Amino acid sequence: MKYIFLFCSCLLASQFTLPAIGQVAPSPAQKRVKDEMLDAVMAFMTKLTPEQKKQATYPLNDEERFNWHFVPRERKGLPLKQMTKEQQSAAMAMLKTGLSQQGYDKVTSIMDNENVLRVIDNRPPNDTYRDPENYSFTIFGNPDNKDPWSWRIEGHHLSLHFLSQTGKVIAQTPTFFGTNPAILAFDSSMADKRMQNPRIVDLPQKGRQIMRQETDKAFALLKSLNQDQLKQAIVNAVAYPEIVTSNKRKASMERMDGVKMADMKPEQRTLFMDLLQVYLKNYHVTLAKQQLDKLKKTGLDELRFAWAGDLTPELGEGKGWYYRIHGPTILIEYDNTQTNANHIHTVVRDLTNDFGEDLLQEHYKNVTHDKP
Repeated sequence: MKYIFLFCSCLLASQFTLPAIGQVAPSPAQKRVKDEMLDAVMAFMTKLTPEQKKQATYPLNDEERFNWHFVPRERKGLPLKQMTKEQQSAAMAMLKTGLSQQGYDKVTSIMDNENVLRVIDNRPPNDTYRDPENYSFTIFGNPDNKDPWSWRIEGHHLSLHFLSQTGKVIAQTPTFFGTNPAILAFDSSMADKRMQNPRIVDLPQKGRQIMRQETDKAFALLKSLNQDQLKQAIVNAVAYPEIVTSNKRKASMERMDGVKMADMKPEQRTLFMDLLQVYLKNYHVTLAKQQLDKLKKTGLDELRFAWAGDLTPELGEGKGWYYRIHGPTILIEYDNTQTNANHIHTVVRDLTNDFGEDLLQEHYKNVTHDKP
């Protein structure tokens, strides 16, 4: 069997302009991200036909911007499968302006996993339900140097959102990464019976574990907790069947449960920060720092680690585990319960600024032009 993978990207050169009189110039780091992202989006749009541009763009205030999900489905926007090779390259170049190499590698692996699912689900090569090109790019608003604008990439197990304004990415959530299978290995003893498919032997992706760090580092932290800490951390004996906040427009939890970072020993705090950084370091270094600075401002000691489900990473019938990192401004959820604990969903939500809604409200209170 022949497998074709068409992911490629290029990073466009930055272009720097002087700020307008009276305008505060963004920091060099912020300017670098802003220029690369703006340039990449504009380069992508210039390669589209008028019909494609109409399909790919929406007003910033359109409700479609909040219509996000992580299941296989038809989506608005312009999917890769309707692009030329040159347009695909330009679309993928947009990703590198908001992600680290780690994050970009995860995205392309998640897309490529659709090829894997075609094989282990015994689907034909041209199957459209498992489709590595069914990932859509959408632009919201008019990218420029003054007004806020946004863009999104979304498909099965992937949903990324960025909102930019005057030299700074002001929102980068919700961020959803998922992987199925979580562990790809030809193994007749695995509880995930799909792994008994002999076609796996010839897969170039054999051995792939896209979210191994998210799993291993969480279990390392869990194992370090003493009995009193475990009583605080474990919120349910059985893992939840899905991330609790699902694809809701506004994420919220009724209460903050779990063991606080303030109540952890130094070595445990290190393990906790290592786990947190796995998620933050998916973003471009500037955006990761921006997110961490926000967490420091509200107090890292207020972050909590909560767990539900099995306490050992064993796949099996009825097995599964869930954890979350929860603080005043952030909620990270991880769930691995489907397919006998071989199917992971993760999400990062900004409890104060998902989709940039809070900062947009503040922006439009302080400007004289028409609201969107």
